[in-house]
Amino acid sequence: MTARAPRIVRVEPFGRGSIKARIHLDEGEAFEVMLEALERSRIGAGDLLTPERRRALLEADADVRVRESALSLISFRSRTRTELERKLRAKGFEAARIDACLDRLAESGLIDDAAVSAAFVRDRLRHRPRGRSRLRSELRAKGVTSDVADGVVEEVFEEEGVTDVELAAEVAEGWVSRQSADLVAALALDSWTDERQRAQRRLRGYLGRRGFGGEALRAGVARAEALSRAARETPRP
Repeated sequence: MTARAPRIVRVEPFGRGSIKARIHLDEGEAFEVMLEALERSRIGAGDLLTPERRRALLEADADVRVRESALSLISFRSRTRTELERKLRAKGFEAARIDACLDRLAESGLIDDAAVSAAFVRDRLRHRPRGRSRLRSELRAKGVTSDVADGVVEEVFEEEGVTDVELAAEVAEGWVSRQSADLVAALALDSWTDERQRAQRRLRGYLGRRGFGGEALRAGVARAEALSRAARETPRP
């Protein structure tokens, strides 16, 4: 004999803004779903909750929950598609459901890797300058494709009117300002002493980790040495 499907006896909205609903049955335990999923399923008090209806309701509920989680994440800060995918997977959502959700958000313009990348690069240039290679690597770590990362970095550098050489000099100047008087003095030495070599290694390592190499790195070192010599020649009060 087939068991009778339970009947919904009451639907109780709850939560902030009443976005969730607790469904009470005449048999079995109450359970919770997003109110939007319930409305999509077109069922309510008095309806029988057949296995098919329950399954469809829970599928709709999962779709709403993954979308709301994604929207909540991007409400705090802009994120790339890959960053969102990682966060949503960590919350336990299925990969196929995540992909479908992110496709819809991308179609509506709420996910745009190029725009997020451009904002990221501008912020770096203005507050924590990096060279092109480091910026491209940081974007790739966020899941941005190589083509998008390369294009965005070049575009933003052109818009901001900066070069790796200029940035390296700026970064080197900041580095010098934070060093001890002994290290700055060592960098200003005319002879190639062990102290000067150690100071240069630290400076070159710092610049290299921030994505500067070749001509840019040489410009950064030259700027740091010039500042160090100027400090040495400036008489103390």
